[in-house]
Amino acid sequence: MGQQVFMPSRLVFWGAVLALLGGCAQSPRQQAVPVNLPATWGGNTPQGNWPEPRWWTGFQAAELDRLIELALAGSPDVRIAEQRVRSAELTVQQAGASLFPSLGLSASSGARRTEAPGSSGPARSESSGAALNIGYEVDLWGRLSAGVRGAEASLDGVRFDQESVRLTLTTGVANAYFQYLSLADRLEIARQNLQLAERLMTIVETRARYGSASALDVSRQRTTVLSQRAALLPLETQLRQTRHALALLVGQLPGELVLQGDRIERLSLPVVGVEVPGAILSRRPDLARAEADLRAADAQVDAARAALLPTLQLSAGGSLATNALLSLSDPTRVLSLTGSLAQNLFDGGKLRRQVDLGEVSVQQSWQAYRKTLLTAVKEVEDALINVERQGTQELNQAAVRDEAQRSLQLSEQRYKAGAAGLSDVLDAQRTYFSAQDQLAQIRLSRLSASVDLIKALGGGWQAPRREPAAQAEPVSKPGTES
Repeated sequence: MGQQVFMPSRLVFWGAVLALLGGCAQSPRQQAVPVNLPATWGGNTPQGNWPEPRWWTGFQAAELDRLIELALAGSPDVRIAEQRVRSAELTVQQAGASLFPSLGLSASSGARRTEAPGSSGPARSESSGAALNIGYEVDLWGRLSAGVRGAEASLDGVRFDQESVRLTLTTGVANAYFQYLSLADRLEIARQNLQLAERLMTIVETRARYGSASALDVSRQRTTVLSQRAALLPLETQLRQTRHALALLVGQLPGELVLQGDRIERLSLPVVGVEVPGAILSRRPDLARAEADLRAADAQVDAARAALLPTLQLSAGGSLATNALLSLSDPTRVLSLTGSLAQNLFDGGKLRRQVDLGEVSVQQSWQAYRKTLLTAVKEVEDALINVERQGTQELNQAAVRDEAQRSLQLSEQRYKAGAAGLSDVLDAQRTYFSAQDQLAQIRLSRLSASVDLIKALGGGWQAPRREPAAQAEPVSKPGTES
């Protein structure tokens, strides 16, 4: 029988089969459905620059700068996020190692003594050997590389989560510090109001001694004084609790944190401008995380599809062996080269269901991305409205406070002159006390609204240069199978 020749036509045939199978392994790509963002924001868009990475310096509060630096350096949340990034980096390295050949080395040496019944004596044998083995899986269909892409996308997502943690931490510290200043301001206002009530109490008691005021007037004013004293305790408690919350955010014990404090009205409001709504796609780490999840899900589908196809394993080995102990002199040499192609024929649909699960995961990730984007637009719109409304409300409340103070002064003068009763003074006191307290709370709301806008705009974060998922093809929805 003559020698069989493997014709080139057969190579072409099997190459075409493998190429066809490879095409079926890849998940079909469609251009992502665009998310229709509005051309402009619904509220009044302030003119200014997008938030800077160190946006908190715009409030011009040195103590706030110090607290945020402490938080970024000592917060457990930041340390946890860093360790998660490190874990994801190791996962990428582990996935990438599958693209390289494996290399193994083994060596052995031993002696054996065998004594059989009826033999003239024990039989002794010795052996030594060493072997080197190389294994490599050819990534025909991109299954291994898809695993690497998925791990890299997951690493990107964890890094974006780290930025979200930093943004949440810094805005949390700012809001807690502003609340502390507001409570300190309200506590000071309450003490001043108590002094004012006590001063008026002295006037009422003096008038009562001369018969110009009744015992009822004295009792009513004493009630006002006692109410103002009672109002101090909850404010002091809230102030202490807020300081403890700040200590937790910066990673310190409550007793370790020292606050000098500042007057809340001395703080500046940073001028934050916003660009067109489409710019938010590259400005928020949570949106970048959602896009990374999409890319990871796409890679999982690619890997699952490739697992349906044959695997090609290449292996090579070499060994040395002798019949001596601890010696490889004059050895027997063996070299081997093997290639194996394996295909799963029946598994009850396990691998096919893995593909289906991956495609469902892509759909879920896509909807999660859309939800995150819609939420981001809503948060910016709400923040723009709140910034505008709180600014107007502070101006109006300041006018109310000033007018209430004037009314109280006039009512006191009329009461001293006997031209008005104590009821007028008490009403003016209550109005003035309430106006002062409300103004302090509105100032806090205005600062918080500014922080919320900065957070909604991403806090000055800028995504690495990559086409947004809503506009280009890096991330796609699953289509039909080949």
